Amino acid sequence: MKTLDQLNVKIFADGADLDGILELYRNPYIKGFTTNPTLMRKSGISDYEKFSRQVLEKISDRPISLEVFSDEFGEMERQAHKIAAWGKNVYVKIPVTNTRRESSAELVRRLASDGVQLNVTALMTNDQVSIASKALGSHIPAYISVFAGRIADTGRDPVPLMKEAVKIMSAYPNQELIWASPRELLNIFQADEIGCHVITVTHDVLKKLSLVGKDLGEYSLDTVKLFYTDAQKAGYQL
Repeated sequence: MKTLDQLNVKIFADGADLDGILELYRNPYIKGFTTNPTLMRKSGISDYEKFSRQVLEKISDRPISLEVFSDEFGEMERQAHKIAAWGKNVYVKIPVTNTRRESSAELVRRLASDGVQLNVTALMTNDQVSIASKALGSHIPAYISVFAGRIADTGRDPVPLMKEAVKIMSAYPNQELIWASPRELLNIFQADEIGCHVITVTHDVLKKLSLVGKDLGEYSLDTVKLFYTDAQKAGYQL
């Protein structure tokens, strides 16, 4: 199997914990960062702009994706321009539709024409990928985030879909496909194998990076020791 040094896919950390983000920033394997309103809310963040600016003050040399949070395209557009102005490394996340299932393609087209770096997010079908890719065009550096992990949650294999997404986007070298919402470390290697450009990984999964390439015999023994030690600590008797 490949080592982390041999991977072509870029690993982005997905989270909203400032200390965790800054710790991962020191890891050379982490090439960028993403977050979203749900992660921010779970982390107890109440001031969206303050938190975002704190991150951007510390990290200016790697891409950071920050999401709009309106359901109206006019307000999304205003928020997108405001967020984009916070830093040259900012990519504004625009959902593929609003909550009424209305496509954001026209908004994406306008923002891309205005030079706003974008990350079109929450896609789950290749029809969506095709529409988003055409809307982005070749104007600006951009990402398209396909939520492969959520696709897998429905019992579908995301790998064939992601392979096709890579082909669809190949007409635009300025666009990169993100394998979003992975569920396990294996997904990094799956994304790399199919030529996916980026994978976003949550902080808890990233903690497993040290296991990459670990001898399975040793890992088996570590597991036996763990179960034995916990049983001893619990004082179980029969």
